[in-house]
Amino acid sequence: MTQATNPTMEQKQLERILEAALFASGQPMDINRLMSLFPEDQHPGKKAIEEALTSLQENYAQYTSLELKEVSSGYRFQVRDDYSSWVAKLFEERPARYSRATLETMALIAYRQPITRAEIEEVRGVSVSSQIVKTLIERDWIRVVGHRDVPGKPALYATTKGFLDYFNLKSLDELPPLAELRDIDAINAELDLQVPGVVASTASDSDETDSDEADMNLVAEEMQEQEETQVASEVIH
Repeated sequence: MTQATNPTMEQKQLERILEAALFASGQPMDINRLMSLFPEDQHPGKKAIEEALTSLQENYAQYTSLELKEVSSGYRFQVRDDYSSWVAKLFEERPARYSRATLETMALIAYRQPITRAEIEEVRGVSVSSQIVKTLIERDWIRVVGHRDVPGKPALYATTKGFLDYFNLKSLDELPPLAELRDIDAINAELDLQVPGVVASTASDSDETDSDEADMNLVAEEMQEQEETQVASEVIH
């Protein structure tokens, strides 16, 4: 006999199923992908799945060193930042350090997208090598989204979902505001903080630093710090 109504799945059982799927997955899973796990006659419904995910987030935040994080591509489990420095000791190979030029270019694309290579060079005051653009594309951090309607039709670059996922962002709205970055930059200047491997500017060429450049420098520093801790925080398998 055909069952007239779909059975309601218990909340705890639903949470365990979602938990297992997210742990087993090697990449973030969005709501639609999670919904596809269930046959039609046992489907709990989108609202129930969302409520179960919220419950999992709260439980993990309260009792464990892991967190259920929603990023651009969906949900994933990862090590909380508080514990990433310990987990990082398990990995012998340190992530590559990117040049200041690469990180500044990435920061400009993130905040000014869509943007052309010439516009990036105008802000930075120096040329952008093809290798930098190639590196960012290979990392799946940027992509070509169109071409500027000017002579030469230069490519327009924007960030990808891969960029948002890597930096634990659900959307570009979660990028820190530039005004906030300026405040942090002023504090760093007072403390004479420097990025390892970066030579400090002399007084003669730093007195007239443009505020946009200062913002992008700080974003570059934060991106490098994130690069060094992300391996530990995002991999839990």
